This record gives sequence, structure tokens and C-alpha cells, in this order.
Amino acid sequence: MRKILFSIFILLIVLVVACKKTYVNGKTNAVNAAHGWWITFKENGVDTFGIGTVFLTTYNTSADDSIWVDDLTNTWQYKVKAKINYNTLAFSTTKAQNEYYNITVDIIDGKILPKAGKSKSGVATDSINFRVVFSDSPPDTFTVAGTARTGFIQDDY
Repeated sequence: MRKILFSIFILLIVLVVACKKTYVNGKTNAVNAAHGWWITFKENGVDTFGIGTVFLTTYNTSADDSIWVDDLTNTWQYKVKAKINYNTLAFSTTKAQNEYYNITVDIIDGKILPKAGKSKSGVATDSINFRVVFSDSPPDTFTVAGTARTGFIQDDY
């Protein structure tokens, strides 16, 4: 009887140790790239559509090598996956399918620069910059640039 109980005990120990999760809850590879951003959307340096400063988000996908770039329908209504290098925080995509409506999107020279921007109140924060081309307006290249949301009310637009 002792051998049976000992065997069951060892089996339970093995099962508990084998099922231990090795990841940290809430932390993804995209932790340094996932932000809310206050951005401008310009063509040739001009706010052609009079949009002003609006909100855009970048966040993790289920894949380890890409992020979502989502304008939350604030500019051209685009949400696409972009490949990212987590070491340099550079990202881009070519002919990515838009999730909001049926076009493709190119993101060119995307960069996230840690602590390279200044918020509305002057707080140092991350900055984002990329160029974007939409298949339903192919000759036009738009520049998206902005800073990470700080969470302070005085920095919101």
C-alpha cells in the first residue's frame, strides 16, 4: 500500500511541475511597441484633411513578429499588421489587408523612438513616425508622426 501511495505522490509532483507556466502574465514581446499615440496625419507636411491631432494605437498580435497599427477610424480608417524588429523598434508592411474595409496598406520606415518625443505639457515620451500609402489613393504618401500618450489629462488632445 505504501508503494502505491508513494507512486501516486510522485506522479502528482511530476504533473504539477510539468504544468507550470513559464511566462509572465501581462507581458508580451510588444511591450515596448504597444502604446496609444497622439498623432498627426499629413501629406507633404500639410494637414490636408484638417484632422488635427488624433489617437492611434499599436498593440501585439498573436504572432511574435508583428504588431497591429490601428487608427481607430480617425484618419483613413486602417488597421493592419506590420512586421516589427523588437530590438530596433522598426516596423513596416507591404500590401497588408486593411481590417476596416477592402484595401491594402503599405507602411514604410516605421520607427518607435524611446523618450525621443515631448508631450503637450513637455514630458519626455516615446515618439512614432512612419509613412503610409493606401491602395485606394496610390500616388499619395501620408506621414504619421506623434508621441505616446502619457496618461496625464493635460497631455490629451
